[in-house]
Amino acid sequence: MADLDALRARWSRSLEGARGPGGGPDPVPYADNLLAHWREPQRHYHTLTHLTAVLDRVDVLEEYADDPDVVRLASWFHDAVYLPERSENEERSARLAERALPEAGVSAEKTAEVARLVRLTATHDPADDDRNGQVLCDADLAILAASPSAYAAYTAGVREEYRFVPSDAFREGRAAILRRLLALPHLFRTPYGAEHWEATARYNIGGELELLT
Repeated sequence: MADLDALRARWSRSLEGARGPGGGPDPVPYADNLLAHWREPQRHYHTLTHLTAVLDRVDVLEEYADDPDVVRLASWFHDAVYLPERSENEERSARLAERALPEAGVSAEKTAEVARLVRLTATHDPADDDRNGQVLCDADLAILAASPSAYAAYTAGVREEYRFVPSDAFREGRAAILRRLLALPHLFRTPYGAEHWEATARYNIGGELELLT
């Protein structure tokens, strides 16, 4: 069960880190709006547990980011709009950030960077010099390197979110995604991710692919 007060505090620290202390309105209503998004009933994997995990991994990887607080804000927004049957979730999440952050006191430059990072999670393919993007994408994909039980819970949650898709079509689509991931030269771009997550993630993906096919 997610600790809502702890998440509100984490949001407030990140927002104030990005805009400066006292640089805008009370952070809490913005946190509560985002928490409401993350608690919608159609979510089974993309929940507050996922948000918390991504924030925890950004904390682990923050030394590799140019602006860790901006990456944390992007973590909050990256799946804020999530409807499994829609294909433009990242774009709609980025637009939510573009509306909310200036009102909350964040500069145009940092708002644009948050929105760019959110859109990047559609492909998880940051450039070699995109340090913020590498941290966010690694944090988001770190579930692929989870323990067997956590990985099984992740795949079950994804399947539940797509329960409206027939089994054969889901297996085909999921297998295609997994093959694309395995074909990437690197799943993780930060030194920490490459060292600690890459091998386990490839093992987990290969095992899931074998089960699907």
